[in-house]
Amino acid sequence: MKVSAIYIYPIKSCRGISVPSAEVETRGLAEDRRFMLVDAKGRFVTQREHPRMALIDVHSDDGGYRVAAPGQPPLHVPRAARGGSEREVKIWRDTVQATLVGEEPNVWFSQYLGFECRLVHMEDHQHRPVTNESAAFDDEVSFADAAPLLLISTASLAELNGRLTAPVTMRRFRPNVVVDTDTPFAEDAWKSIAIGAAELAVAWPCSRCVLTTIDPESGVWDSRGEPLETLKTYRRVGPHVMFGQNLIPRRFGAIRVGDAVRVQ
Repeated sequence: MKVSAIYIYPIKSCRGISVPSAEVETRGLAEDRRFMLVDAKGRFVTQREHPRMALIDVHSDDGGYRVAAPGQPPLHVPRAARGGSEREVKIWRDTVQATLVGEEPNVWFSQYLGFECRLVHMEDHQHRPVTNESAAFDDEVSFADAAPLLLISTASLAELNGRLTAPVTMRRFRPNVVVDTDTPFAEDAWKSIAIGAAELAVAWPCSRCVLTTIDPESGVWDSRGEPLETLKTYRRVGPHVMFGQNLIPRRFGAIRVGDAVRVQ
């Protein structure tokens, strides 16, 4: 088994970047979900309520990121927001400290989304613990929903697409690591894996939501609720629908597309 793709999502709920390699750090992949949009009350903003976020492109640029969206001029966001003022922000049930990036991004995102919002950054000294019972007391996560990394296998997506009238791409599920496998959902039985210099605990399955029904190319909801409706027919565990596995780093280092994946 090998890594077939690696993705980072610098700004939570915006488009991701396919990269040839990445560093596994305490909070997940370097540069992954270190930025997030919040509303005027400091609550996190995602595609679930604002599907047009699916059309916000983010690309690496000199010293930061180039952000683009329909009808908007290009925006440069620095890679870090050191020196900005801090504020409390809410993400799910967590309240954490974050740093405001600046007024220019605030105006840009507010104009595009049509309501007041602000871009915040998680700096090294700002911490958010992983709250799942599978985590250790000192495990941390960025602005990702729950876990530092998400893994999905190619065979699992192929199995799903075999049940759909209109196949979907891996982009629907926003993984960090895609593993080329022959057996669908083989990852369900893994406890720990090693990739390159990194070791990662396969901590708990990922519960999927309506965000998977947004077409990442158009930013439009699927009128039939797919692929979530099909997943419900064979991947339901109690009230949840599972697709992919959440990972927690146990040893840090570089991973690359093409690296062997060793199940431990």
